[in-house]
Amino acid sequence: MASEKKNIVIIGGGIIGTTTAYFLTRHPSFSPTSHTITLLEATRIAGGASGKAGGLLALWAYPSSIVPLSFRLHEQLAAEHGGEERWGYRRTNVGSFAAKARAVPPRGKVWGKDGEMDGENGGRGDGAGEREEKEGLSLEKLSREQQERQKEKKGKLRAAGVPADLDWVDAGSAVGYSAMAGEGETGQVHPYQFTTSMAALAEEAGAKVVLGSAKKIQYSGDGKEVKGVVYQEKESGKTIELPATDVVIAAGPWTREVYPSAPIGAMRAHSVTIRPTRPVSAYALFTEIDLPKNFGGRGNESLKSLRRSGKTVTPEIYARPKNEVYACGEGDNEVAFPSSTDLVQVDEGRCQDIVDYVGSISDELRDGEVTARQACYLPNVQMGSGPLIGETGVKGLLMAAGHTCWGIQNGPGTGKLISEFVFDGMAKSAKINSLAPERVL
Repeated sequence: MASEKKNIVIIGGGIIGTTTAYFLTRHPSFSPTSHTITLLEATRIAGGASGKAGGLLALWAYPSSIVPLSFRLHEQLAAEHGGEERWGYRRTNVGSFAAKARAVPPRGKVWGKDGEMDGENGGRGDGAGEREEKEGLSLEKLSREQQERQKEKKGKLRAAGVPADLDWVDAGSAVGYSAMAGEGETGQVHPYQFTTSMAALAEEAGAKVVLGSAKKIQYSGDGKEVKGVVYQEKESGKTIELPATDVVIAAGPWTREVYPSAPIGAMRAHSVTIRPTRPVSAYALFTEIDLPKNFGGRGNESLKSLRRSGKTVTPEIYARPKNEVYACGEGDNEVAFPSSTDLVQVDEGRCQDIVDYVGSISDELRDGEVTARQACYLPNVQMGSGPLIGETGVKGLLMAAGHTCWGIQNGPGTGKLISEFVFDGMAKSAKINSLAPERVL
């Protein structure tokens, strides 16, 4: 199988598609003279959830059949390609954090750059540097009153079980903290940087990235074998037929666009990135924040009753390298699913809510600068467990979709396994019979 001439087409330029292209070019049987690899992406690399996710890595993620493999591959990729600097790879602390929101005046309307959450962390230069300098004053330069306040804050945080270096949450708000992983069991990457790096590394090794929207998969007359992919070129609008011996569907929530019977659904998720007033320690927090009645947020209309009644909200907060914090809220299906990533609607009210919620428990976040506001769609398998990885029952047609919120975590493992299906005819690095697409197709 490995010696055969192959034209491999990957549909989807997110984390699953790009890591698949990467590991195909690294497979021992790959030959640039005998094999072509085309990564077909409708809009831009990492234009969907792969560019707007949190980027958490965890050994307790799911499914357990591929998590250890993928977690290990993340470490290996970072070591080989300078991932610490190139895509923000690092180990991080993860914990659940319970808090009571302060009834602080809400921030002004969320503003920020549109487009990619690229990690450049640009801003408008509104004094954030001055604030950071002030926050960084040494203990010796602080007044006695300030020293007493800091001492009191540390005491309150310690009493709530909050680690000493998690000092960017409000002491008066803290109720409790519980670690969710042991040492070395969690890490993070910057999703946009990681996904685009995988695409670039695949290109350097011989893969080709083509911007165009897949319209149809072509089959043999009896429907038992793939023959190619028909796509519309993004720049010219021309319809082009691309011959293929192997097609990998890695289109995330858009899987049904090319394979209508696939049981893949989608949920919209909003998030923001914030440049805090000072660098913060490496923690990912799964929060439970009790809102006071008539909480002062001014966000999404549909959430006003929740704020008025003083319910609990659960934003996730991920501190990142280079003075950036990512925060996301609950999912929704309030609007129609779009036909492509560049048509995803961003509800600024939901972004405002996230900013208000996390700002209610942290001055560093409340007074920081919002650098991105965004929305994306997370794919999920609607029948049974997921994701779906492997053969579909049609010769040459593979599927890798439905990774929910763990696409970044499980991308490398999925890419490696798909490369084995293509060149070896079977998965070798992990036992994934339970994830076989043939179970549900």
